[in-house]
Amino acid sequence: MIEKLLHDFLIIWATIDPIGTMALFAGLTAKLSAEARRKTAFKTIAYASAVLLGSIVIGQVLLSAMGISLLSFQLAGGIILFLFGLQMIFSTGNDHDEGSEGSKHDIAVFPLAIPSTATPGAILAVILLTDNYTHPVVEQVTTALIMLVVLAITLVMMLLSGHILRVIGTGGASILVRLMGMVLAALSVEFVMEALGVANWIQQAG
Repeated sequence: MIEKLLHDFLIIWATIDPIGTMALFAGLTAKLSAEARRKTAFKTIAYASAVLLGSIVIGQVLLSAMGISLLSFQLAGGIILFLFGLQMIFSTGNDHDEGSEGSKHDIAVFPLAIPSTATPGAILAVILLTDNYTHPVVEQVTTALIMLVVLAITLVMMLLSGHILRVIGTGGASILVRLMGMVLAALSVEFVMEALGVANWIQQAG
């Protein structure tokens, strides 16, 4: 049991990546006030929790009902993540960028909750780790609790991101955004290559 708990924790930690999410949060909220960053952090975790818990409860059933394979979902998520990574890299840094208070959309929803915290990999991970055909209800609930613990750690790290901003300044935050954009773009390529690789293997095996 302990081995499974550790296994689930490590997988969920790796796919949510609290450290990377905190760095991205620090960069994107550099132009926000301390209170606005705090609200954004809580909203981000609330939205991400809803998405991941929803994935555990109905994700597998919904994808099956729509005839969508997990590989297709991963491929689509990788493409979306890549496009966002490019947007971060080539951001102009004007007053209406993602991290400004005048932004036209809520950055707590996109990109912080989805796809940065509730990443395609995290959604896939929680669906697979709570597979209805493999794991009993007790194990599924335990996995959900582990996921919430990782999200709570992520929230704490986001709330501490103000200290990072005071050290690196606005210029450093701009560099951090572009650096994280490159990381997200590279991660998205890994998602796509993995999905295509598994798909090719299945086709050859068939």
